[in-house]
Amino acid sequence: MYETHYHRASSVEDAVKQMSDAGEGKYLSGGMTLIATMKQRLAQPSDLIDLRHIDGLRGISVNGRTVRIGAATTHAEVAASAEIAAVCPALTSLAQVIGDPHVRHMGTIGGSIANNDPAADYPAAMLALDAVIITNGREIKAGDFFTGLFSTALEDGEIVTAVRFDAPEKAGYAKFRNPASRYAMTGVFVAKTSDGVRVAVTGAGSDGVFRHEGLEAALAADFSADALGSVTVDAGGLLSDIHAGADYRANLVKVMARRAVAAA
Repeated sequence: MYETHYHRASSVEDAVKQMSDAGEGKYLSGGMTLIATMKQRLAQPSDLIDLRHIDGLRGISVNGRTVRIGAATTHAEVAASAEIAAVCPALTSLAQVIGDPHVRHMGTIGGSIANNDPAADYPAAMLALDAVIITNGREIKAGDFFTGLFSTALEDGEIVTAVRFDAPEKAGYAKFRNPASRYAMTGVFVAKTSDGVRVAVTGAGSDGVFRHEGLEAALAADFSADALGSVTVDAGGLLSDIHAGADYRANLVKVMARRAVAAA
């Protein structure tokens, strides 16, 4: 690991100031990806600004059907939240299958979506739930936030502070896990609301998380696993790597979508 300088931010404002003073700084919120890449010398930030101890970035609140989760809230806290489980159990189920206990107790929802790993779970949930990503300067719809592999609409120095969404009528998540990393080789989050059905896919797209209009149309007409039988998932644009080919992932999208609907 290259030499770096560690800073524990006391507030969002303090974090922004420390970042502006840093040469090539990085925000740290869990570090499940960043620390690993630093250990492999694939990342060389001059400074790490730790956001995990900022009180205003933690916590879960449910007001009616509106859910707000602070960015520094860990996966374990989401997984164990009775408040979220009461209105959107699909999200607690998703959090329960992220990585292993160590990852779930260190990793945060804000860190996950800000990193936007193409195989991460939360981006699919945020996109399917039509969530709003709240930063220290604005609010961004999930559909505008995720812009590509490891890419988001965040500007330099901008910090994710929370996410907010209205709980759907029904929702479900299913993923085919890599047996070593537990990342999603393909994961599908399905959400049904009064406005329609949204289906988001992670782990399969060559450009990161995406919505599948064919699956959405089929489920809008008949919200059942059987309705997906005639839907075609094009392998074009899907990932092909040492873990699975594009054709295999195309099949997994349908299989995981059927399981997600069954879970819903």
